[in-house]
Amino acid sequence: MDDYAPSRFKVLCKIGEGVHGVVMKAIDLSSPGANKLVAIKKVSLRTKHGSIATHTLREIKVLQHCDHENILTLLTIYPDLNGLALVFDFMPHTLQSRLKDETDPLSRQEVKSYTRMLLKGLSYLHEKGIMHRDIKPANLLIDDNGRLKIADFGLARLFTALKTANEEAGVCFSPQVASRWYRAPELLWGSQRYGPPVDMWAVGCVFAEMLRGVPLFPGSTDIEQLALVVRTLGTPHQAKWPEIHHLPDFSKISFPHSKGEKWESIFPSCTTPQEISLVDNLVTYNPRKRLTP
Repeated sequence: MDDYAPSRFKVLCKIGEGVHGVVMKAIDLSSPGANKLVAIKKVSLRTKHGSIATHTLREIKVLQHCDHENILTLLTIYPDLNGLALVFDFMPHTLQSRLKDETDPLSRQEVKSYTRMLLKGLSYLHEKGIMHRDIKPANLLIDDNGRLKIADFGLARLFTALKTANEEAGVCFSPQVASRWYRAPELLWGSQRYGPPVDMWAVGCVFAEMLRGVPLFPGSTDIEQLALVVRTLGTPHQAKWPEIHHLPDFSKISFPHSKGEKWESIFPSCTTPQEISLVDNLVTYNPRKRLTP
């Protein structure tokens, strides 16, 4: 922890604010030429109810053990008035902002490059036994050189690396993770025993969004989210996903029978068979059948 950091950084402006903290753009005055831009995320160590902010501790713990070109680097930490300040390299773009930029739409090469870097970063995390649990365009940062880095580890958790799914290990997690549009069906049906395939479902949704220009499953509620998934993939069958009937909320929610849609009908005509195959192998019901990074 850097006790002298407040005098080391010159804050320029606020660039973001979320549930877990405020992000400031600043200059690192200790850098050569004093022109290195950084992002300072100010986080609280306690929630509004006075309990320890576990999301902050998880993020710090994960980032301190990660060293990969596609994972946002934690440069230093210093005490702040209400908690801690986490210092990162400044990343001027997010994948979300790039997707919304109608004046400069993503090129096919950028889609391939960003997907490759996302998979490389996730492969590193999963090999270290870390689930991100909140992969979405807003948490994928991009620098001016086009390098993508995975950020925001407030929901990250360790999983049992020796198991392919945590139901085998008896480990329970909260299903209320991941932003709704990128939340895997096992989470939407209330599963508390899951593993890294939840990240891979999210990757499939992000990849599809880059190809289409709009989200794949933009549900406004959890029920609508599931309805969109079922309408698109078709009604799930136990033969293909044996564990589905054991999901806590599966029998509580029913939808009209659906044959599903053909992927080709919901993607631009320029989408290649290889790209559609990648979506199909990521956005699939059975977690065990999803591709790994």
